Amino acid sequence: MTESYEVIVVGGGAAGLSAALVLGRARRRTLVVDAGEPRNAPSAHMQGFLSRDGMAPAEFLAVGREEIARYGVELVRDRAVDARRADGFLVTLAGGRTVRARHLVVATGLRDELPDVPGVAERFGRDVLHCPYCHGWEVRDQAFGVLATSPLSAHQALMVTQWSKDVTLFLHTVAESELTAEDLRRLATAGVRVVPGEVAGLVVEDDRLAGVRLADGTVHAREAVFVAPRAVPRNELLQRLGAELRDTPFGAYPVIDERGQTTVPGLWAAGNASGFAEQVINAASRGYRAGAAINGGLLFADLDAAAGV
Repeated sequence: MTESYEVIVVGGGAAGLSAALVLGRARRRTLVVDAGEPRNAPSAHMQGFLSRDGMAPAEFLAVGREEIARYGVELVRDRAVDARRADGFLVTLAGGRTVRARHLVVATGLRDELPDVPGVAERFGRDVLHCPYCHGWEVRDQAFGVLATSPLSAHQALMVTQWSKDVTLFLHTVAESELTAEDLRRLATAGVRVVPGEVAGLVVEDDRLAGVRLADGTVHAREAVFVAPRAVPRNELLQRLGAELRDTPFGAYPVIDERGQTTVPGLWAAGNASGFAEQVINAASRGYRAGAAINGGLLFADLDAAAGV
């Protein structure tokens, strides 16, 4: 038996919950499907969200789930494994349930692929970090390392100098010749040390990052390391439904309008499912915008249908 909703939201992070909150308050029968894999789970806190600065991500999501429940939004802990267009959208869940909706919001985010360097995954979200806007203040004025994953890491090394003047860029598998003359000029001007050679691992003492060890055995004392993970968009549902994707240096993301609707009518993308650089506050905003647009679209579609238009 297939249950019908007006809107299904796949993804229970900031974007999905924000869309669901708007839709619930608009009295729309809404289902949130949440696999429980938020991108920021390794972090002890989130920053830059006005009135929620420093809040634990898990606490933020728990409050959001409580809020949508007040308005009758249903949330199921499950994974959407398939979707197709059939009188709206038919979504199959891993638990065997099949649900249908007139509109579908994909807010599945992305996952981070970290470089295969011993200690990086274990310390990620603690003293191995990726975003200075998220964590820079907390580690300000410490000795920073930047673990290069591509020539773009030169940009990351320059950015973090706003929070520390003691920055070392470890080229790791990136050749110095891959950096542009402009990169090298700016790095030198900013006082960033550039260290060639592959990184063999991190040095941890008393459960704190103490340094970066190169393959030749050299150890550079560092207190925090920034790294740019490879972003892997969770865009499988969007692909299956035929949404047009655009290639970016950070993966393939859907082509959307200013409200978040994809090239498939009724199919929406929000949060990191719509772009690489969405912070929590941006994701919530995109979810809100999509929810409001969906409600308006449903309202006028029903009025036109009743009028025989």
